[in-house]
Amino acid sequence: MKKIVVFTGAGISAESGLPTFRGSDGLWEGYAIEDVATPDAWKKNPELVQQFYNQRRKDCMAAVPNEAHYKLKELEDDYDIQIITQNIDDLHERAGSSQVLHLHGQIRKSQSSINPNLIYDMDADTLSMNDLCELGSPLRPHVVWFGEAVPAMREASALVKQADALVVIGTSLQVYPAANLLHDVRHDAKIILIDPNAHQYSLATRVIRIAENASQGVNYLANLLAK
Repeated sequence: MKKIVVFTGAGISAESGLPTFRGSDGLWEGYAIEDVATPDAWKKNPELVQQFYNQRRKDCMAAVPNEAHYKLKELEDDYDIQIITQNIDDLHERAGSSQVLHLHGQIRKSQSSINPNLIYDMDADTLSMNDLCELGSPLRPHVVWFGEAVPAMREASALVKQADALVVIGTSLQVYPAANLLHDVRHDAKIILIDPNAHQYSLATRVIRIAENASQGVNYLANLLAK
């Protein structure tokens, strides 16, 4: 069975109503990134960070998987599908995908603010500064912030090296860590980019471009893989 690694970004979640990472003004939901998505932000104003991610969590829990998520699940009938996602929502899992690696953490989990290896599932949609880990420190969102290492990158790289095809959906291939993963693709493996602006990116000629949104593009993908 062919092994297909699917790398997804904000574009696939946008079709479920979740906004992309930042707007044209450089702000994320009206906030400067350095105020809500860095270790320094947590040190400076942890209450604001909690408030920001509590809203993100509510948005993610209210969203539902879209056609692209479900189509990727269907592809598991014919291929070994491994999803690597930059997204912190759980829409892939709720659509039924069985192998999902989150590079940037998961919004429906929390972690200790002093030991990142202490990770907890969340049933509620909010965290407060009174919610503590087993070591007695406040819980923070289980999200990789700017300036933090991406622990899952090594595993992601190993998966891509084994793949017969790398399919990139909803991210440009010019933004890290996606760009790093390109270097790990075997020379005989396919690289397929699904993005409405696919033809605008300066990429290697071996990249097969599908200039569609995620849902339409995954329908094309099924036919392409069959060939």
